[in-house]
Formats: sequence, structure tokens, C-alpha cells
Amino acid sequence: MKKILIHIQNHSLIFSYQHKQTIREDLMNTNIISDSELVFTDDYLATNKKIVLPFFKELALMNKIDTLVFQNVELAFFLIDFFKNFSIQTIKIKKQEAVSYSFCEKLVTLKNVKVLDCFTVANFILDFLDNHGIQVITHSEVLSLSLFMHQNHLQDYSAMYYKKKLELYQKFTSDDRDDFISLLKINHYLKIVEFYYFDREDLEFLLENLKNYRLKNILIRIHYNIKENEDILYLKGLNKKYKKNKLMIELVYSKKYLEDNLMKQVCLNTLKLCGFLIFFCILGTVGYIFVQNYYAMQEVSSIQEDVASVIEKSESDNADLPETNEEGLTIKNKYIASLLTINPDIVGYLKVNNTNIDYPVVASNDNKYYLKKNLYQQDDINGWIFMDFRNSDKHLNDNTIIYGHNMYYSGVMFGTLHRALNSSWYTNPENLVITFDTMYESMKWQIYSIYTIPKTSDYLKVAFDNDQDKQAYIDMTKNRSIHDFQVEVTPEDYLLTLSTCTGDNERLVIHAKKISQES
Repeated sequence: MKKILIHIQNHSLIFSYQHKQTIREDLMNTNIISDSELVFTDDYLATNKKIVLPFFKELALMNKIDTLVFQNVELAFFLIDFFKNFSIQTIKIKKQEAVSYSFCEKLVTLKNVKVLDCFTVANFILDFLDNHGIQVITHSEVLSLSLFMHQNHLQDYSAMYYKKKLELYQKFTSDDRDDFISLLKINHYLKIVEFYYFDREDLEFLLENLKNYRLKNILIRIHYNIKENEDILYLKGLNKKYKKNKLMIELVYSKKYLEDNLMKQVCLNTLKLCGFLIFFCILGTVGYIFVQNYYAMQEVSSIQEDVASVIEKSESDNADLPETNEEGLTIKNKYIASLLTINPDIVGYLKVNNTNIDYPVVASNDNKYYLKKNLYQQDDINGWIFMDFRNSDKHLNDNTIIYGHNMYYSGVMFGTLHRALNSSWYTNPENLVITFDTMYESMKWQIYSIYTIPKTSDYLKVAFDNDQDKQAYIDMTKNRSIHDFQVEVTPEDYLLTLSTCTGDNERLVIHAKKISQES
């Protein structure tokens, strides 16, 4: 039979065996209670649990008890069942001995216990209690010579188990490496590793072992002013490599470094911002141009479909079109006459091989109207293909001039005429014959000159005073050509000129002579 002394101090019940005197006979079946201490025999407690429990509850409530302190594991094991329904949060065992697994099985039945304070426990018991939400504080020192363990205050197993943040100040020694691996075998809570130096070998050692021991969601913060782009790329590579293991590296620059480099960084960020703004402006402009060109192509395509439909209908219906005009001129190309229902300004039809040029030609009383009007005479930035207002479709002039916008990106109007500057185009004989018909004639025209020239009006002549003037014009336009087409041109020939812009101050010009008239 043993006497159990219960002492009350600072919201704690302290239990210990009392061995200093012989047990009195009157304690065989009862107990002694005073203001300073309570004394029970173990037999009495064991056989009178129903009597003692209400007393312990009242005692715990009166003194706001939240901690039980036991002399050793044996006493704790004997008494722990008395406190299953108490609001006890901490259990302390004073003797320097290992806590048994059987005691811990009893401990986890106490609903409110959050902390076990003892000398030492086995690693598997740490896991067992951790799984039940009980934190363990141990006091048995871990024997280690490594500076790493000392700097991180890892003197006992519970500190190793619950450590959340490590700090590394110098390159690992072999002892540091061994102890670091020992830590990873025990630890369950590590989240941050602070590196106060930069060493590739140590960094890779740490990452590989974190991966091998399956520790995840860990941030490695490197407190080092890394400037070399090679090192930054190296760290980015490590981040990519260990991303699937949920390990991440972060650079932390010193305040002084950031202050010294603030202006440089501001300038760099400003340049980056300007670059992004320029990029998005260009992207927006390109996008706008793309959308505009898309709609331009769609609109012109729709007009061309209407033109084709009107021509087809007139041919299939054998439309009753007049045979002559008001001046008595015979209308030979009724397909052009049928298009007057679309626009009475239509004077002919132009085709250039291996380009998109396949359009009715209009004419107005000036050379401005159709710069911004389409075939329907609606406002349109593409304009339309039009003949110089000084020319006549009824009686050919010395030189018939046809204009069109160079819509390069959409390819409409004269947007594909630039192909004529390519040798692969102008060396193909089929491309060198242009078709330009009026209502009164079907005509073919042989190209004899192709060139670009700064903006000028010297080639925009529709009539000449005499043969000498016309010959001078022919010689001038031939001399400008990018290629000698070996075509003989005389003042008796009728000429055709196609003109479009190719830049703000340049013009692309093609000259041809009439070579046939089909009946």
C-alpha cells in the first residue's frame, strides 16, 4: 500500500508518492485532508472511485485546474482514468523516463488534453499523439555536435518533430548533413527554410532530401543579393524541377540592395511598361487593321457577287438591252451595259491576270469622288477602281488612265498590283496582257513598262499636242521601267496607264499599249 500526496498549485494538481513515514492504521480505509495537501492511499482510491470522483471534480472546479502533474509514468497510469471527463489540457510527468505506449492509449481518451510534457517518447508515439491532436514537449537532449542543430534550437526530439522554420547561416559540414537528414526523418511540420547564404551544392542537397523524405509545401527563402543572370536562371530551373514536389525557391534581397537599385529597377520597370504598352498598341492596331481588312474583303466580295449575278442574269434572260447608245454608238458588251442598273457611272471592266483585279470601272466628273465611294456610291475607305474624268469610254484618248487604292493588306482594289514588281510575275507572258473593255469595245493591252516613282504628275497625260510629244512620253515611260519588255510602241498606239500609291510619296505605275480589238 502506498500513500499518494496531492498538492494544489497554480491551477495544477500535483500527484506524488509519499515515502517519509510509516502508513498509519487509520489510513487503511480513509484519507487525510488539509488546506495544504491531500493524502490518499492507492487502495482507497482504487476501491472508492465513485466516492472520490465527485470530490476531485469539485476540487478541480474550485481551483480552476487545467494541468495534472505526476511524479512518474506509473502514478500517471494509475490515476489518469479518474480525469476522463475533466477540463484538463496539460499532462506533465516529472521523472526522467520514457512514456509508454499503453499510457498514451489511455491519455488519448481524455477529451480535452492538448499537451503532454515529459522527458522523452519514442518517435512512433510522437506520431500517434500528433494524430490525436496532442502536442508533446520533451526534455531529453539530443546529443549532437553540429552547429546547424544548435542554431535552430533542436535540443530534443519534440523540437525536431514540431519545427516549422529552419535557419541556415553557413555551408553544411558532414555533421550538419547527417543531423539534417535525422531531422527530416522525425519532422512533420517544416514549412520554411531560410538560407542566409548561397551555395548550389547545399541547396541541391536540401531539395533532394526534402523530396526523398516526401516533405511538401515548403518555401526556401534565399536571403542573398543574387545579381548574375546565370544564377537567376539556375534558380528558375530548380523551381521548375521541384514544382511537382511542391517545393519553391524565393529570392529575398536586402533593404540596402533594393534601395541602391530602386532607381534602376524603376527605370527598368518603366521601360518594361512602355514596352508592354507599345506592344499592346501595336497589337491593337494590327487587330484593328485585320478586322477592317476582313470586313473590306467581305464587303468587296459581296459587291462582286452582285456584279456576277447581274451579268449572269442578263446573259441567261437574254435581257432586252438597247443596241446603241443615245449617240448611235453600237453597244458591243451588253454585260457592261447590264451593270448600269447597279451604277450608271460604270464605263468599263478591268482584269489583270494573277492579281485580284477583276472589277467594273467607274468614272465621275472629278478624280476625288471614288477615292472614298464604292460601286454602290456608299462611303467606303476602299474606294473603287475609276477612270480619269478627262478620259472618254466612247472614244479612246491617246492615254486612258485608271486609278485605284493600294489596299495592300486586304488585297482589294489595286492591293495586289504590287505583284507586278516581282520578276516571277512580269516574266510570265500571260500576265503581260491586260483586259480592259468598254461597252463599245473589247480590248487587250500589252504591258511595256512597270515602275515605281516618287509622287509626280508627268505620266498623267491623256492627250498630246503632236506625235513628238507622244513619242517623248513613250520614251520617258520606257526608260523608267524595271524591265525591258521588248515591246515596240509608236505614237499611233493607244495607251493604257494603271496608277496606285505604294507609300506616302511613291506611285506604282503600269503602262500598256492596245494590241487588239475583238468584234
